[in-house]
Amino acid sequence: MPRLVVVSNRVAVPDPEGPRQAGGLAVAVNAALKRREGLWFGWSGATCADDIAYKPKVIERRRRSFVTIDLSHTDYQEYYNGFANRVLWPILHYRVDLAEFTAVELSGYLRVNSRFADALSGFIRPDDWIWVHDYHLLPLAKELRARGHDNPIGFFLHIPCPPSDILLALPQHADTMGALAHYDLVGTQTEHDAENLRQYFEQQGASFGRNRTSFDFDGRRVLLRAFPVAIATGVYARAARNAIRSDFAAEVRESLNGRKLILGVDRLDYSKGIPQRIQGFGQFLDSYPQWRHHVTYLQVTPTSRSEVPEYADINQTVNELVGQINGRYGEPAWTPIRYVNRAYSRASLAALYRMAAVGLVTPLRDGMNLVAKEYVAAQDPENPGVLVLSQFAGAAEELDGAVVVNPLESEAMAAAIDQALHMPLPERQARYRRMYRHLAANDIDRWAERFLSALAESRQQPRLFDNLRQLFAARASLFF
Repeated sequence: MPRLVVVSNRVAVPDPEGPRQAGGLAVAVNAALKRREGLWFGWSGATCADDIAYKPKVIERRRRSFVTIDLSHTDYQEYYNGFANRVLWPILHYRVDLAEFTAVELSGYLRVNSRFADALSGFIRPDDWIWVHDYHLLPLAKELRARGHDNPIGFFLHIPCPPSDILLALPQHADTMGALAHYDLVGTQTEHDAENLRQYFEQQGASFGRNRTSFDFDGRRVLLRAFPVAIATGVYARAARNAIRSDFAAEVRESLNGRKLILGVDRLDYSKGIPQRIQGFGQFLDSYPQWRHHVTYLQVTPTSRSEVPEYADINQTVNELVGQINGRYGEPAWTPIRYVNRAYSRASLAALYRMAAVGLVTPLRDGMNLVAKEYVAAQDPENPGVLVLSQFAGAAEELDGAVVVNPLESEAMAAAIDQALHMPLPERQARYRRMYRHLAANDIDRWAERFLSALAESRQQPRLFDNLRQLFAARASLFF
């Protein structure tokens, strides 16, 4: 079995004295490396002076190799804070209006990908498989090919892929999105995302086969398929069963004083639709006054990317909305919304998910949204809560037991919350069972296996076509 080299913007090096990482990417990488020798390469998260950046540091943990590099201060600003988070992130989330492009930051983005390739090249063996993750590293395969690496290289996009017209608004898109043609396999979260990317490459001159799962472009054949990312379903369900008995869960339950918990868990980001969700909850209190004093909405929102101005703006907006609603409806013994700006452990979140009567997962646009899947997995099968899910989350294609809403419609969101709170137990159980069966059958291990099987297939197809071309050429030569 070939060694697997995983490449991502950040590397989650395990703490030898702490628990395993619970983040989505860490869970995915652990699933991919579970039964094979592997190496995980990427940025350490640290910055340093230009003259000492990009010197690899090798760490051996739990029978795996972790190779990290530091970024220079300049490259961090131009590549990460700049082009990745102020151009690619908004455009790939359908927000062209928020993109702030500069040629300097694009140059920094391409330069860092080149330096990633330089640092990684010394660790690549001829028979390695390489799996690159997410929008930070779109051109990495092109850089590796330029250095002579002919290994199978796959890419997975963890965030949405918008229609081709939006991709074409990306300045010099051929250097970023177009560079995906240098991979053997490109994976997206949903079939809708895959079709958007197909249309982009068609407009760039690619030719597709009959089933549209592969295309030829500039002499390369690329497989392009959807691989909806998953969670460790059984592991998360067990964690929730244990966490609900914790002191933390007991304290939260006591503070609710018998009220039903409505829960939102999101990183602070304009793509998550947090202001619209809070407005929807305010509309719910307006439209269904019988629920006042009987529910508490807890929004857990760790801050992120605080150096990007748009994130400071959304934090201010959310705080103002929470203050307005609490000021309008709050009483000395009841605060309608609890807004918490900090991260919690996996166990604490699992406990919150399990005790929440309603899970509000209403992004304006999301590649998948694993919170939705974690909420379902954490439920008590005998008395499950109800998932209210945005139609714009990739998870909506899979979780057919959710109450699906348009997060831009405050009245519809208010009605969905009321429907969830009134839903009879048999219906809640039936919806939960459908979704849990799907999650159990398509967990993170199955996701990794499907992607790696497709990566192996991607290298077989070109060789098959090359052999056929050689055969036809040999036969044709007999007649001349």
